[in-house]
Amino acid sequence: MKQLTLNDMTVGSSAVVTAINCTGAMKRRLIDMGITPSVRVTLRRVAPLGDPLELKLRGYTLSIRRSEAEQILISKEDQKNDKRRARR
Repeated sequence: MKQLTLNDMTVGSSAVVTAINCTGAMKRRLIDMGITPSVRVTLRRVAPLGDPLELKLRGYTLSIRRSEAEQILISKEDQKNDKRRARR
């Protein structure tokens, strides 16, 4: 079974980060921006040409490149939880 990444998300969906699949400076940069295992992220928007992605996490908005999003493994939340949280 293929691992899901942030690239696999659709606009408006939420997921929980399970791992960061890179090393070195790139991993440190992602962690410094708040993308750590167990954090909940929501894909808010995608730029017209597909890059970058706008994410909401930890109470702020973050834009990252697709190449970075491919390195972030996630587990998707079910749609019921997404709809309930969107109403709040």
